[in-house]
Amino acid sequence: MGGMTNDAATPLQIGPHTVWPPVVLAPMAGITNAPFRTLCREFSGGKGLFVSEMITTRALVERDAKTMRLIHFDGTEKPRSIQLYGVDPETVGKAVRMIVDEDLADHVDLNFGCPVPKITRKGGGSALPYKRNLLRSILREAVGNAGSLPVTMKMRKGIDDDHMTYLDAGRIAVEEGVTAIALHGRTAAQHYGGTADWDAIARLKETVTEIPVLGNGDIWSAEDAVRMMRETGCDGVVVGRGCLGRPWLFGDLVAAFEGGGAPAAPVFKEVARVMVRHAELLGEWLESEERGVIDFRKHVAWYTKGFSVGSDLRKKLAVSSSLDELSALLSEVDGDQAWPIGADGPRGRTSGRNRVVLPDGWLDDPYDCASVGADAELDTSGG
Repeated sequence: MGGMTNDAATPLQIGPHTVWPPVVLAPMAGITNAPFRTLCREFSGGKGLFVSEMITTRALVERDAKTMRLIHFDGTEKPRSIQLYGVDPETVGKAVRMIVDEDLADHVDLNFGCPVPKITRKGGGSALPYKRNLLRSILREAVGNAGSLPVTMKMRKGIDDDHMTYLDAGRIAVEEGVTAIALHGRTAAQHYGGTADWDAIARLKETVTEIPVLGNGDIWSAEDAVRMMRETGCDGVVVGRGCLGRPWLFGDLVAAFEGGGAPAAPVFKEVARVMVRHAELLGEWLESEERGVIDFRKHVAWYTKGFSVGSDLRKKLAVSSSLDELSALLSEVDGDQAWPIGADGPRGRTSGRNRVVLPDGWLDDPYDCASVGADAELDTSGG
């Protein structure tokens, strides 16, 4: 693959933070914890921006134990990026103020993209930007309490094809002092199905010229990232499901943007080494080897996708509970297997169109001063 030289892409500026290459790890519940971020940064040589799992503002303000563990950053993580999810302007403001006062992070991202029914049913996540004044209030509180910390936001196109919100939300974000916007080119109704609408990312970039616009959706390879920037004119990319079982994608991205040759695709024994390393890091983080390996189980199918592993062995890997057991099982696979053709592609949730569950009367007036009940918040952080 030909590299994208510095002439074609420029560093991404998030407030005082210069991000090169202009690549951001998307927050994913149960995935982008400190161990996974460490793994991705090892492959990128520390380049790029790596965001925490989604942190619920109410849980942060209340100092929920799980939440306080999720906001722990490795000493080498710079800048430290926290993604917040909140529905109440006052609580969001308090959470951001707490982050500033206690030096918990260097950058705050706000989530308005979550399409999960238990969130949208209460008016949160990707349903919230439809209420323009509520969105404005939340952004105003966040920016007003952030001091010198940059505040960014991630959103979807809208609720469905008849209720698009992204262009209005982009203008509101600029007016309220948000530093950058990321757009996932899908509606809430699409969840993770179908194809991401990169044209919408281009339209947002044409509409919002004052701050960086980042594109998200269907980046499965470094080539996809380069192509998205070329086709949409966006200022950077946000990579989510494309790095599931592929943390080395960040090394590929660095090579692509810096004009170097693409790293060779790993053979299975190299993938197996990364799998054990990932499980090991999780064990250190959870302070229990067994808990680390158990937590790692969800990653097994992503790492092994396309390789000839065998159904019985896959089942054993999915119930392994020690590093020795995991290593021994992986050693049973032909380690010299080449990277499978077609293995780069959709992973994770890919459900298609769904009716978006919303509060009664939510769509009646996009400008009414609706408030969202506290029960729209997740009980704990991480999703």
